[in-house]
Amino acid sequence: MDSRLSRFKRTTTVARMALTERDRQIIRLVHRHRFLRSSQIVALIGGSSQQLLRRLQLLYHHGYLERPRAQIDYYHQGGSRHIIYGLGNKGGGMLLKQELGVAFRELSWGEKNRAAGRMFLEHALLVSDVMVTIELACRERGIRLVTERELVLPSKRQPFQWRVNIHSRLKLGVIPDRVFALEFLDASGTSQRAYFFLEADRGTMPVTRQNLSQTSFYRKLLAYEATWTQNLHRIRFGFHRFRVLTVTTSTARVKSLVDACSQLQRGHGLFLFADRTILSGDMFSSIWQTGKPGETGSLLD
Repeated sequence: MDSRLSRFKRTTTVARMALTERDRQIIRLVHRHRFLRSSQIVALIGGSSQQLLRRLQLLYHHGYLERPRAQIDYYHQGGSRHIIYGLGNKGGGMLLKQELGVAFRELSWGEKNRAAGRMFLEHALLVSDVMVTIELACRERGIRLVTERELVLPSKRQPFQWRVNIHSRLKLGVIPDRVFALEFLDASGTSQRAYFFLEADRGTMPVTRQNLSQTSFYRKLLAYEATWTQNLHRIRFGFHRFRVLTVTTSTARVKSLVDACSQLQRGHGLFLFADRTILSGDMFSSIWQTGKPGETGSLLD
């Protein structure tokens, strides 16, 4: 068997293992992000990369983690690749139910993650690329990253899925790719909290369409604008304000999204856009494009 492909077949001769606290930390991270590259797990956990890679291998072969088969295609392209991990049935079952209080019905992860298609996987990885970059930047700056789980109100079953009226005949659904907040001290030393909805855009969705009944990125922008103008962020989530971060594929795509955003009647300042090259720099010193052409801003404005 091709050694590249054998990475995706579990062996029955793997050494026994007893879960450590670091193993549990890895499982919790993968649960939070859905999919992570091995290099991201190493960056987030710290310590010896070789020891961590060995633990990841054991966690996979014992069923705690999954290696989505959609990534096999990457290995046929040549070059070195970081293995992508999702939750396995063992890691996504009783362990998370006991430690995180996640409902058991939500935890049939193994089969889902193993069978995840390539487009779904690439979108999920862009989300995790953004969130991991933000988390590492927060650690360097002394900023606290408040996760989606911490922001959930106990009374809300699906807290960050909602519908908003655009006009009398059109209601749009909103499901951000991720929700988070940043806690930091402003110039006067006062503690502030900024709330964000993340949209990871791989450039596959049309920016505009002839009809608002058809999916487009402009339709997402309209839904967020309506969320703000109708004060739903305060009513539903208790957020005093929010911004929508969009990370996309290229500077040309950023320009198209900003041009579409400029067509909104209000709320241009809600939106920040950047292409994925921003992930290789400091997310907080980087300049993001706002919804007004030629205007820039930062995450902590």
